[in-house]
Amino acid sequence: MIIIPARLASTRFPQKVLADIGGLPMVVRTAKRVAHLDKVVVAADDEQIISICKEHGVEAMLTSTTHKSGTDRINECANILNLADDEIVINVQADEPFIESGVVEALQKRLNILKEQKEPFVMASCYNAINAEAALDPNLVKVVLDAAHNAIYFSRSPIPYNRSGEANYFGHIGIYGFDKKSLQEFCSLEDAPLEDIEKLEQLRAIYHQKKISMVKVASTGFGIDTEEDLKRAIEIFL
Repeated sequence: MIIIPARLASTRFPQKVLADIGGLPMVVRTAKRVAHLDKVVVAADDEQIISICKEHGVEAMLTSTTHKSGTDRINECANILNLADDEIVINVQADEPFIESGVVEALQKRLNILKEQKEPFVMASCYNAINAEAALDPNLVKVVLDAAHNAIYFSRSPIPYNRSGEANYFGHIGIYGFDKKSLQEFCSLEDAPLEDIEKLEQLRAIYHQKKISMVKVASTGFGIDTEEDLKRAIEIFL
């Protein structure tokens, strides 16, 4: 199942999930982008989002306005839907209208492998290779990995520090996967200082020594973090 958390009062870019991209609100375009892959539900914090989603034939559900992260929001949605503990839940961000099918499918495949092998994890996610210039963008989150392709750390800063001149940079793609049980486990963890400092919810898992399994993918999609990103997205649909 795919659940898309959608918050109207975004701090950096208010109401961006309703921004028009080629004739469709952003959250609707994102939902339709992945609708052929699995059942999709938008978990929203405002009736305005619910109404617009329904106008476009997208299932949506009202959730609390007090959630700290999108993952906390999808956990409430999963509980309302009474999903089974072993149900796979994919969190696709509402501001990812260019997310590729292959990225979602790669994550679903990794989750099924982890499930079959009974590997301990709290979430899985995706990354791709980026260049040194892209690594400088604070809106593009970077990740460093261990030998088993688990995340060591995520940051808005360029990591690792390139003292040797031979660093490879990896960009985090805004998609997460869980089974229902691990989703609840993540949301039961106490808030982490690192999460608040970087404003990255996945650092809650790292802080509490939980594994985040990472999948390398090829992706040219991009999230909408700024007005400039929105202008770029609109130009694509012109």
